[in-house]
Amino acid sequence: MALSDVIRPFLPVKAWSEPAPVVAVLPLSGVIAAGGRFRQGLSLQGLAPRIERAFKTKHLAAVALAVNSPGGSPVQSALIARRIRDLAAEHDIEVYAFIEDVGASGGYWLACAADRIYAEASSIVGSIGVVSGGFGFTELIAKLGVERRLHTSGDRKAMLDPFSPEKAADVKHLKTLQGEIHEGFKDMVRARRGERLKADEKALFSGAFWTGTRALEMGLIDGLGDLRQVMREKYSDDVRFRLVDDRRPWWRRRFQGAELAGWRRSDAGADLADGLIAAVEERLLWNRFGL
Repeated sequence: MALSDVIRPFLPVKAWSEPAPVVAVLPLSGVIAAGGRFRQGLSLQGLAPRIERAFKTKHLAAVALAVNSPGGSPVQSALIARRIRDLAAEHDIEVYAFIEDVGASGGYWLACAADRIYAEASSIVGSIGVVSGGFGFTELIAKLGVERRLHTSGDRKAMLDPFSPEKAADVKHLKTLQGEIHEGFKDMVRARRGERLKADEKALFSGAFWTGTRALEMGLIDGLGDLRQVMREKYSDDVRFRLVDDRRPWWRRRFQGAELAGWRRSDAGADLADGLIAAVEERLLWNRFGL
């Protein structure tokens, strides 16, 4: 008989001998992009310390991903998901994903890092595809009397330049790249969801998105329910939740935010323009799903 078995009955507080299971809650909310480009951007660089802390939580029973993202960079999506899977395997910990408003495109990629995925009935799920967009200003600059001067070394260096007429060969090249990225996305979903996928692949990988109810029928998720409800059902009502948030000092977060917003006077004009463009792009990504 182990010494702990002898001592346990005499401990004054049950929690000391039988601590409640803990679920580390890792929020994954915002557009997925490198370099903090968006106000609530998700990148491996920004998330890595929090992901590490989540899997080092004391008395850890599981990690819960609170996903609310319309997508973004496929590279960052893959890097974040891979880091979560690597640590889950290293610590032998189950991972659950809970899609809130949206888990679409790269947001669904992040959800697939979990062993089980849940959503609300009205959550937006899916959009397994690749999209790129831009604007063409050729007629506008002509009307304004602006002369476009562009000099390159390499005949494809200015491919898809918004101030030059679009070329069929450039569009074909872009679609080839999109196809390769899309195949990688599909391979990941197949690997993570496996036989749980119930719908035809043509529909699943069309880039369309669905409600949580329909996503459950298609096998894209494993159930309907919120984080606390599902975790309590799995680990008892005594389960404790630990939110893994950004632990940087308030003054450091404020300074970095000010810097990214164009606080530095030397780059104020460029930062302001970049910030406005990023804000529009972020708003368009959310608006695509009616949010």
